[in-house]
Amino acid sequence: MELTPFAELAALLLIAALAGAVFVRLRQPVLIAYLVLGLVLGPAGLGLVKAHDQVALLAQIGVTVLLLIVGLKLDWHQVRHIGPVALATGLGQLAFTIAGGFVLVLLLGKDVMTALYVAVALTFSSTIIIVKLLTDKRELDTLHGRIAVGFLIVQDLAVVLAMMAMSALRAPQGQEVAWGPVLLSLLGRLAVAVALVAALMRWVLPRLVAAMARSQELLLVFALAWGTALAALGEWAGFSMEAGAFIAGFTLASTAYREAIHARLGGVRDFLLLFFFIHMGAELDLSTLGQELPAALALSVFVLVGNPLIVMAIMGWMGYRKRTGFLAGLTVAQISEFSIVFVAMGISLGHVGVEALGLTTLVGLVTITLSTYMILYSQPMYERLAPWLGVFERRRPFRELQPDDGAGELRPEVVIFGLGRYGVELLRQLHARGVRVLGVDHDPEAVRHLQRAGLPVLYGDAENVDFIEGLPLSGVRWVVVTLPLAASVRALLHALRQAGYDGQVAVTVRDAETGAALRGHRVGWVLRPFEDGAAHAAERLHGLLGATPQGG
Repeated sequence: MELTPFAELAALLLIAALAGAVFVRLRQPVLIAYLVLGLVLGPAGLGLVKAHDQVALLAQIGVTVLLLIVGLKLDWHQVRHIGPVALATGLGQLAFTIAGGFVLVLLLGKDVMTALYVAVALTFSSTIIIVKLLTDKRELDTLHGRIAVGFLIVQDLAVVLAMMAMSALRAPQGQEVAWGPVLLSLLGRLAVAVALVAALMRWVLPRLVAAMARSQELLLVFALAWGTALAALGEWAGFSMEAGAFIAGFTLASTAYREAIHARLGGVRDFLLLFFFIHMGAELDLSTLGQELPAALALSVFVLVGNPLIVMAIMGWMGYRKRTGFLAGLTVAQISEFSIVFVAMGISLGHVGVEALGLTTLVGLVTITLSTYMILYSQPMYERLAPWLGVFERRRPFRELQPDDGAGELRPEVVIFGLGRYGVELLRQLHARGVRVLGVDHDPEAVRHLQRAGLPVLYGDAENVDFIEGLPLSGVRWVVVTLPLAASVRALLHALRQAGYDGQVAVTVRDAETGAALRGHRVGWVLRPFEDGAAHAAERLHGLLGATPQGG
């Protein structure tokens, strides 16, 4: 029986949900499930995807919403405050990957334009995947997490500029591009775009968005309309639709309703990108994929190994420790959904053939799958590789050295490892009560901020046995561990035992994994921040209810 387009889309959604559940169980991003699904159900597979026009239209809108959200996240204040390490690392990794990737793709027998597109595609890492993984591991606010997010912003800006540049290289079939007029045209259109964006952000959007925001439903519809309108305008003006959508998001980022718009667009993006990845998978030919497999494996090794190494080298040269460089470097060991979007744009412009998309997709499948596990198990990987990573650390890693401010001369009764929100508040409360307390954290910026506030804190790696042995532990009665990762808790407890510490230990437990890490260790007190806080609030509320007359 022939399915109607509506029934076919309904079946696609159901199968995608089931396939996505399997991949989530395997701790893999669902976008891989959608790509595989498109490949299996497309013409090269079972041939079940027949509503090509409908799926393609939804895919196009999905890409527009994706770029709209990227622009929405990049407000001017955030762009101006990208740190020097994020800027240097982001630009350095981009330059290395483009140059090395271009040469490697040429050596693999591809033409110059294909080599250029694939090399640029190899530079982009998935912001969506990395932020989710770092959030799940509670590492987003760590030093390496913030640096990684910073150079991902640099990459997001680069991908839009790359799309604008490549879309300017339009030429009639069989004719070469005249580079001089192309560059002048691109610069001219960039100037017009900047002037238009500035005018919209200054005089039009604030009042218009405020009027639309009176209704939450209308605000969402307006954001989608604004994004698709500027995407269409961008295509008409000679830019790509993707660049137009990004500019639309960037203009909305300066408004007071940025977060509200972003929160409502997230679900729309996830839904529509499902069709984009299914559409991309359905466009691929299995025979082409088989031919591209050796090249894809070579490029995957280049991304999985080369990108982290260049990040580690740059961060080591800038004065960061090898551990920080290693953990930040792992976040660029994969390519992005933008990589596939970028090469797909090249096909639509007639610059490259479908084999370039197949090659990029294979690299994406390999690198995203493997790098996900690399990030999830980054700590065990670091422990095994640490002896060989010394080349990526200066003799004096000055960016992470603790200034000699006398805090180390304090003879504390309590030492707190991990100065997140819970650890900092505990430090403040104990310090205010006159307890001799010392805080330790691996984030130099957080340490400097707390030092300026007059709190006794030290910079240090809680998993470094040499550092632990150098602490004034002789008079310490309690060590409080508020580290978020079970592996870090386990390593610190082991380091304390090696340093000869025989006092009491308290550990915060937020999940079953951290609780399991305590087995076999002598822990005198298990702190459960959420349960303990809720119990205290319930007890207080119960007392207030008893003191309040009923019906009062």
